[in-house]
Parts: sequence; structure tokens; C-alpha cells
Amino acid sequence: MRARPDQDMVAEGNAQFSRGTMRISADRMSYEQANDLAHATGKVRVTRDGNTYTGPELQLKVERFEGYFLRPTYFFSRTQAGGSAERIDFIGEQLTVATGATYTSCLVDGSDGSTPDWILSADRVKLDFANNEGIAQGAVLRFYGVPILGAPVLSFPLSDERKSGWLPPSIDLDNKSGLQVSVPYYWNIAPNRDATLTPAIISKRGAGLDTEFRYLEPGHEGRLDLNLLPNDRLAGITRSALNIEQEGVVFGNTRYRTNLMRVSDDDYWKDLPRGINSLTPRLLLGDAQVASDFADWTTYARVERWQVLQDPASPLPAPYDRLPQLGVRTWQQLRGGLELGVEAEVNRFVNPDGHLPELNPDGTPATPRPLGSRLHAQGSLAWPFGTPGWTLTPKVLLNAASYRLDQPLPDGRTQYSHVIPTFSLDSAWVLERDTTLFGKSVRQTMEPRLFYVNTPYREQNGLPNFDSAEKDFNFDSIYTENGFSGADRVSDAHQLTAGVTTRVIDAGDGSETLRLGVAQRFLFQDQRITPDEQPITQSVSDLLLTGSSSMLKHWKLDAALQYSPETHQTVRSIVGVRYSPGPYRTINTNYRLKRGESEQFEVGWQWPLYGRPGQSSDRGGRCTGAWYTVGRINYSMKDSRITDSVVGFEYDAGCWIGRVVAKRLSTSQQDATTTLGFELELVGLSRLGTNPLKVLKDNIPGYRLLRDDPAATAASPTTP
Repeated sequence: MRARPDQDMVAEGNAQFSRGTMRISADRMSYEQANDLAHATGKVRVTRDGNTYTGPELQLKVERFEGYFLRPTYFFSRTQAGGSAERIDFIGEQLTVATGATYTSCLVDGSDGSTPDWILSADRVKLDFANNEGIAQGAVLRFYGVPILGAPVLSFPLSDERKSGWLPPSIDLDNKSGLQVSVPYYWNIAPNRDATLTPAIISKRGAGLDTEFRYLEPGHEGRLDLNLLPNDRLAGITRSALNIEQEGVVFGNTRYRTNLMRVSDDDYWKDLPRGINSLTPRLLLGDAQVASDFADWTTYARVERWQVLQDPASPLPAPYDRLPQLGVRTWQQLRGGLELGVEAEVNRFVNPDGHLPELNPDGTPATPRPLGSRLHAQGSLAWPFGTPGWTLTPKVLLNAASYRLDQPLPDGRTQYSHVIPTFSLDSAWVLERDTTLFGKSVRQTMEPRLFYVNTPYREQNGLPNFDSAEKDFNFDSIYTENGFSGADRVSDAHQLTAGVTTRVIDAGDGSETLRLGVAQRFLFQDQRITPDEQPITQSVSDLLLTGSSSMLKHWKLDAALQYSPETHQTVRSIVGVRYSPGPYRTINTNYRLKRGESEQFEVGWQWPLYGRPGQSSDRGGRCTGAWYTVGRINYSMKDSRITDSVVGFEYDAGCWIGRVVAKRLSTSQQDATTTLGFELELVGLSRLGTNPLKVLKDNIPGYRLLRDDPAATAASPTTP
């Protein structure tokens, strides 16, 4: 080291310089104190904020961070990717310009003449950190040497913050519409508002435009989606789908919410399923509601209208519109431990416009449905008491309803009212003991429960049924007072439900390793209010059995069974088995039976076929590969056909991932929609093509992303 005080110094041989978070090392380094200028040559290495630059020569004004780096290579820790350049010019803390730059996450030394699997090259790249913008001129993306994407000027964000610009194209293929190519444009309107405009070309149908607008204001938020296909060549009409969601708070404690989903025609859900974001694609809801809280009371108002997409081959029952629905409810804890619950509501029920099936499923003409208004009130008073080991809860309930109908009942009445009382008594225990099972310390519980209900019979079978339906018979509904949902039907009852559940809990981590349960209802008199209006005369209900276990390593078992003691047959059963021996290895099987209606077998999986799962590269830094198969198949044993399926393959090359996924959904007994999706994920950069990950996560239980946190998207033009 040579130095002149207050002027300069020169260091040779593994020289190192540091200031703040920046570190510089080189074979030779000089520093001019007057100009704050550092000059390094020979194996120069710079580390700053987790990023690394290496090259033969660096000149830098340290405090102002101005200078240049010749022929550098670089690596960004956040994206786990990097590249090289002919020259990098640092123009202050917030601006950097690279000339002849490349970028890839496939890091190879090049000594054997090999090239990265994918590489992005540009004539000039400007990185403006102050404006969160990168601009690449003459950018070309090559995959195995083949140009797959190019642009004279390419703009992209430099962080997770949003930025306006074009996103990578998306490609879809299905048997109804053919090839669809769309290129989204993201518009960052303001910090609390944005929009995505997606023009698309559909080979069989024509050109369309999808629009999404989102906003977030103090106390309000919402989104608007509009998909428009001006001239569908196959259908000969204009196709559209509209989805509006908005909610917020006004006047202090008044909440409001609106939700509207509408499509242009009945066949939209079959022809263009991507435009419908609903779990019930043939039942589209439009509603607006508002609610306010005053002390312990909540008042609410709602308007509800449905669009029902009818198919002549499979008519769908339409729910009633509510125009309007007004109500008030409360739940209060009174003195002495009493609990009071009250709900009162008035509804006006009308039919959806033009969406009622003209024929019944059996082909007979449909009977006109009754219309009218209903005022109902439900109140309960409960007095729970007990200890942590047991509880006893007596409860009294009242169900009152008054009807005013537009058409008379068969007996000529247009008005009717009733009040139905119910008494219930719920007794539950939780007994515990510490023991050992297979050499492990566990805690076992025994949880018996008795539930008594007494509801007198009131004639209701001739009344209109606006919103009541039979509750699913399971371990939750068997311990409820009413066998119906809604307010139009109250089941008469004089019955006792008895059940017991036992659980085995690991004493170490508290996880439940075994659960077994049984429950049955005992009827002391015939039940006359039933879904099919046929009395239940048997003295005992079907027997419910349930069980789940994770005692076997890597195995998870679930089963539920409904057994009829009258017919000595299983009425319904669900049996599921999951085998997961490690990451990216899972197989699920499910068997579902509903006697006389359906019998289905389902299998889903994610499993490696070849290669080393989770292994991204070998010792030489070269990307290796692993093949995976993913899928789910639902087979109807009653109809002897596959009702829906998802099958795909994934290839993880370490620095890129390829996916091909086919999805088939039955829309009728004879028709189905098949969609084929492709995706190329360049780790550290972007995803190109259709994004099938949502399909995989929604359809395959236990599916795990090959990249749990793809850092690439942060610096990618695909990330808004």
C-alpha cells in the first residue's frame, strides 16, 4: 500500500474497499480522496445491497455512485439471475445504463462452449430506480437459441411495485373456440386504481376485448370486468359478460355491497367459460344490499335477481328473485347467562324474467309457480350452563310466518299465517385421558352428546316454498332443530339424537391423528313435514359413521357413511385416501356413492416421472431436469363415462419450467368443453403463455408449486 496523506492511496494484492453497504475488492485499487474517485483493476468484485458485479476494471465516484464498469458480469440475489454486459455506466444512485447486456437464470461457465437454455439480450438497458422503470432497446428473448419474443423497446418494472405496460401474450386452445391469442396491457392509473385491457384473437370466433378495472378508495373498493366479443362468427351474435363487485362503508357504520354478473346468452357458459367467474356458471347472481348496526341490532335491506342459463336438454330450476328483502336481527347475552336471538324479515318473491323452464325434467309442462310476499320472524332463548367438561343448553324457539299470495291456494285462500314453537335440550361432554398408542404419548377424548327436539305438527305441505330446502344429512345437521333451511318449512319433531366422537391427539405437537364418530336419531312419533310430503314412519333414522386418521406415516384416511337400518344398505358414502410421501409426491383417491342417483370415483395426483425433484442444477451449474405428471379424473360409474378431468405434465429444468395442461368439463350428457393450456416459466424473468396454475391448485388436492416463490415475477413485465 502506498499513500499520500489527504491526497491518494494505492493498494495492490487482494485490495479491499468498503463504504456503507458497498464492498469493492480487486488485485489493484487506487483512491483519490479529493475527487472521491476509486479505480480498480484485475478481478474486480463489487457487492451492494445483495447484488454482485465482477469484471476487469471499475472507475467510480463512491459518494455520488457515478462511474463505469467494463465487461462486467452480475448476479441479483432477489431474482437469483444475472448476466453480462460490455459496459455499465452508473449515473448516480438511481440511474444505471448497460450496453450489450444479457440476462438469464441459467448460469453456465461457457468453458465447454455451452450457452444458457434461455437468455434475454438487449443493445442497451436503462434502469431508472427512481421511476421504477427499466427500458431495454433491441431486446430479444431466445429459448434454446430460437428467438421467441422481441421488441424494439421493452419497458418493465424494477420492483414489486406496479407499472404500466404490455404483458407477455397468453395462448389458449379449446375445442369450442379454437386458438385464442391475447396480449394484456396493464395501466397503472393511480396508486389506488388500475386497469387491464386484453385484446384477443379467437380463431373460430373473431376479435374481442376483455377489460378489468379495479379501485380502492377510503371506505370503498370494487372492480368491473367486461368481456366483449362484437361479432361471434360461430354464433352470429355479439357475446358479452359483465361482472361488477363493489363494497364499502357510508354514514359511519352503514355497510353496502353490490354484486352483478350477467352474460349475453344461455350458451355463454359452454362456449366461453373463461368469462364466467362463478362456482355456479348457470346461476348468475345480481344483488345489492345494505346493513347498519345500532347497539346490538342489525338492520338490512337487499334486492336479489338471478340470470338462469337454460339448456332445453337439461332445464334448471330457477330460484326466486327477492324484490325486496328487508330485515332486522340481533343476538344478545342477557343477565343470568341467557342468550337471546331474534330475526324478522319481509320478502317479495317474483320469478326471474324469462328464465323459467317450460318443461319439467320428465318432459311434462311445468306448473306455474306461486308468487307473493312473506313476513317471517324467528326467535330463540337459550340458557347454556355447565363446566369445561360438560354443558347443558335448554332452548325455546318460535318460527312465525305470514303469507300474502298473488294467486289463491287450492282451498281458495290468498293469505295464511302460522306460529310454530320448538323446544330443544342439548347436552355434551368432553372426557379426556392420557395414554400411549404404539409407544407414543397421546391424549384420547370421549365426547358423547344427546340432543332432544320437540316441535308440534303444523300443516305446511300445501304452502308455497320460496326458499326452503332439505338440509344435507350429516354430523352437523343431525344436531339442529329444523331439518330444512329457509323459512317456509319447519319440520315437526319429537326425537332424540345420540352420538359419540372419540379423538386421539398427539401429546407432542397437538395434532389430531385419529377421529371416530357415530350418531343416530330416534323418532318418538312420525314426522309428517318432509321434502317429498311422505311421512317418515320409522322409529330410527339412518346411522351416520365418520372417521379420519393420519396415524400411518404419509397416509391420510377419511370416510363418512350413511347406513339405512330399514333397507340394510348404505345410502351414501364418501371414502378418501391420500398418500404423500414427500414434496411433489401426492396421490388422492375418493369414492362417492349416493344410492340411486350417482356413483363416482375420483383420482388426483402430482408425481415425479423422471429426474430429481427439487434439484435445480448439478455441480457444473448446468440446468438438469425433472418430469412430473399432474391430474385429476372424475369417473361416473353410473353413467360409465368421465365427467370432468385435468391432466398435465410439468418439466422443471431448474432455470425454466414448462407446463402442458388439458382440462375437460362435461356440459351435458353428450357435450363437453376441452381446453389445452401451455406455459413457459423462465425463472427469474417471466411466465409466457396460458397460466394453468390456478386450474392445478383448484383441482388437485395437495398440489405444490414447483417454485413456491417465483422471484422472477418481481422484475418481470408480467407483474403489474
